[in-house]
Amino acid sequence: MDLLLWRHAEAEDGTPDAQRKLTPRGEKQARQIAAWLSDRLPKHLRIIASPALRCQQTAEALALPFEIDKRLAVDGNVTGLLVAAGWPDGGDNGSRAVLVTGHQPVLGRTAALLLSGEEADWTIKKSALWWFSNRTRRGETQTILKAVVSPELL
Repeated sequence: MDLLLWRHAEAEDGTPDAQRKLTPRGEKQARQIAAWLSDRLPKHLRIIASPALRCQQTAEALALPFEIDKRLAVDGNVTGLLVAAGWPDGGDNGSRAVLVTGHQPVLGRTAALLLSGEEADWTIKKSALWWFSNRTRRGETQTILKAVVSPELL
């Protein structure tokens, strides 16, 4: 299974938090990552986003259908994210590739857990994408970091 963690792009300050919109710079960041992704997207990709407007606007840059999942909200946690995504086996719907558009700190904590085996406060920059995959070798499940991309690199 592939799991893509995409942090929302730069958003305006303000309240209520869930209604914060992307800034013009954030819109550009989202388009840059979406353009990079569009040539590389796995087949049968499922996209899920936080209920926060900024996450939905980031996901919309891909111009593909996506679901909103409250487990990905600002106050979400790693367990909720992994269950929503169905990691590591695709979950009930058998998705082999899931893109999650969400928030810090849960995205960084999820990345830390997948790579080190423990949650830690790792930082994922705004609009950055971390792409994980898993495989089984000699009976052992392995997590692979396939790519880390941020708008500054594109």
